[in-house]
Order: sequence, then C-alpha cells, then structure tokens
Amino acid sequence: MAVSDITITEYQTARLKEKAAAKSINEEVGFLLRIMGERGDFLRAKLRRRKVLKLKSSTASVARAFTVEEKAAMLAAAKACRSRSIYPALMLALHAGLRDAEIRGLQWSRVNLEKAVLTVAESKTEAGEGRTIPINGDALAALVEHAKWYLKRFGTMRPEHFVFPFGKPQPTDPTRAATTFRTAWAKVREAAGVTGRWHDSRHTFITDLAESGQASDETIRDLAGHVSKQMLKHYSHIRMEAKRRAVDALSVNNTKPPSSRVVQAQQSLGPPS
Repeated sequence: MAVSDITITEYQTARLKEKAAAKSINEEVGFLLRIMGERGDFLRAKLRRRKVLKLKSSTASVARAFTVEEKAAMLAAAKACRSRSIYPALMLALHAGLRDAEIRGLQWSRVNLEKAVLTVAESKTEAGEGRTIPINGDALAALVEHAKWYLKRFGTMRPEHFVFPFGKPQPTDPTRAATTFRTAWAKVREAAGVTGRWHDSRHTFITDLAESGQASDETIRDLAGHVSKQMLKHYSHIRMEAKRRAVDALSVNNTKPPSSRVVQAQQSLGPPS
C-alpha cells in the first residue's frame, strides 16, 4: 500500500486516539517523510497546503523537569521495582537524555563500559542519530550492575543483543528489544508519588545541563540531539537564572528578589540625563 497524504492524516488520527502527544506524532510523521526522500518532499508540500502537516501541541503537554526530591524518590522506587530494566533505563533518561525508543533500541555494541560512552543508533531526528554521549558515574554504576545481571540471566552479552530485552514480566529474548516500559513506569510513579511523563526525564536531563552553567546551546544539542529553537530559548532562560543565583551568592545585599533589586538600583540612579 502506497503512503499518501490521506494515509498520514489517518495515522495522525489513530495516534491521537492512542493518547499520543501531538509533538511525538509530528516527530514521527517528520521522520517518515524524511526517509521517503522525494516522495516525502511531495507529501510534505501537499500536507502543508492542506494545513495538516503538523498537529498543534496542547499547552497541557508541555514538558516539566522533575525536582531533586522527585528524582530521588523515582530512582528509589525503580530500584525496588520487580522489573530489572526500569532502573537502568530511568538512569539513561535522567543522566544521558535518551528518548524512550533510543533506550529500548540500544544494543551492547553501542555501549562501551570501559570508556564510559554510548552511541545512539536510530533516532526520531537526524540530529539525534549517531550522537555520542559520555556515561557519568551514576549511570555507569547502574549499567555495570545491569550487565552483571544480564550475564547471569542470558550467559552472554553479544554485540547485537539489546540492553533491554523483550519479555514480560521478566526478559526472555535478548535478540528482541523491549516493547515498552509503561507498566513499570506507572508503578514507579505511583510508589514515588510523582506525576509526569516518561519523556519528562529527558527534559529534566536537559534542564539540569542548562542549570549547571557548564553547557552551551551547542553542547545541549550535541548531547540531546534535536532541540527546538523555542526550547533552547527556555533553556537559555534557565541558564541565566542559574548564573544570577551564582552571582547573588556573592552579594551581602541579596535579600530581595532580582527584579526588586534592579528597580531599586534604577531608582537610586535617578532619571536619565
């Protein structure tokens, strides 16, 4: 069956019925059109003329960042969960910024525990494919423990094997990728008393990078893959707030909020001459 503009709009409708976010659907359609080459370019233009190329994102689906306390509660709940995959998977979302599909599609050939680095293979965006991400100490410890369990479970870790294997409730086939973390994630959220989407873990990773003061826009793009201009503006705002907190810590006159201090300074200078 040939893909047409009608096929794509029907797909959009079906995904909406599955409660998928408009942003996710737009990324999926965009990826499909890119791999279709010239045919995809033709369909993109046709859908744009019909004004149905992209679905409008709901403000209710705006990403949020988990707090330090929420992250700690979620990770503790994930460690206690029956699923052996959810804890290392959550660590990769929070500490490496991997998307759900990128985590599930990760193979051992893409993970170098000795050098503490991983490479993303397929991604929803061209910018996301092939990106290399350093594995920090916390995530590395989680992956090492996962690897030990993996060897005990399957007896081997072949390069083509998936880091998070297929099977429910326990993994049974390392040659196939896990299909979803949905059930385990729901249990983790409930146990931790946290509300939010799985994708918010990736948003938390990027927000933490921005707040660290160590990551430029280019570094964020390199680590996270595609980041929209709108979100980069958001992270730039977060970075400025982090810088302000840093310099405010040096001041003895920082009892008032920044906006109040700025107004007070302007008033003391008087009107411009």
